[in-house]
Amino acid sequence: MSDTPQNEPEVQEELLSSHNYDGIQEYDNPTPGWWNWLFIGSIVFTPIYVLWFHSPSTSRTLAAQYEDAKAANLKLQFGEIGDLEPTRENIIKFMDDDKWLAVGSATFATNCKSCHGADGEGISAPNMTDDYYINVKNIEDIAKVVKNGAKNGAMPAWGNRLHPNEVVLVSSYIASLRGENLPSARGAEGNIIPPWPDSVSDVESSSEEKADDTESEANAEQSTTDGGEAKEAAAE
Repeated sequence: MSDTPQNEPEVQEELLSSHNYDGIQEYDNPTPGWWNWLFIGSIVFTPIYVLWFHSPSTSRTLAAQYEDAKAANLKLQFGEIGDLEPTRENIIKFMDDDKWLAVGSATFATNCKSCHGADGEGISAPNMTDDYYINVKNIEDIAKVVKNGAKNGAMPAWGNRLHPNEVVLVSSYIASLRGENLPSARGAEGNIIPPWPDSVSDVESSSEEKADDTESEANAEQSTTDGGEAKEAAAE
């Protein structure tokens, strides 16, 4: 007769650990060697990976990848219009271009609506739909405020975070909101300023008129100077 059954209790006792919890014992099953080496390897690998992933020269976060993809996409989009300067003419021009005004609207929705409201009605920042402005006297001043900020940082500067074309297009979108006069929890802030020019041709006409006025003033000054010199010569 085999003696295996008689030895089974001894074998089981050898496999049991010395731990005893409320009369319950556990088998002495040590962690496999491969698992221990994997654990040690992960500890060694971690600081190397952290230094590589958070390298100051190249950011590998999802946010950085998104910004890189966004920048590449913007370059493709803006290839059609080139690099825009924040001039009065450009801001007025794109106020009437629905395709590019949609880009300005998207930029506003992403970066501005938390303070200015989804429709520009103003929440913690001024209402963009009325005729009152604090830091804007002319339409091109909108781009200056967007780019450089205002109120000692209360209005953040977006020039280092937005593409120059985005600055122009969001300025066009903001300018297009004027006159909607949406109800706002904030009262009127600033002063009423003259209306925007209706079109680029109005801007050009205004520039020509200013140039003509400047030229007329210069001619008048020259005539006065020549007349004075003639009188002095006659007196001599």
